[in-house]
Amino acid sequence: MLNIINKSPMTSVTLDTCLNTAAGGDILLIEDAVYAATKGNAAEARLRQAMDQFKIYVLMPDLEARGLGDRLIDGISPVDYGGFVDLTSNNKTCQSWL
Repeated sequence: MLNIINKSPMTSVTLDTCLNTAAGGDILLIEDAVYAATKGNAAEARLRQAMDQFKIYVLMPDLEARGLGDRLIDGISPVDYGGFVDLTSNNKTCQSWL
């Protein structure tokens, strides 16, 4: 399953809800959720723990649009829009966490 998160972990519990509820699969961070993929943020430790259970991706154009392209946490895979399409087609189901 592809879990898609678009809310910042600083203003929403969406990331925590996904991590506490989903049974594994892939996570794609888009829009303001990309803040979670950066070194030094409040959600970094939680996201690093989740890497044992999930493969985590970040939409690089969204990260770069926020000026954070050089702060990506090691182990998180950057994808472009084509990679986003590949993730949706390679996963049997997709869940957008709102």
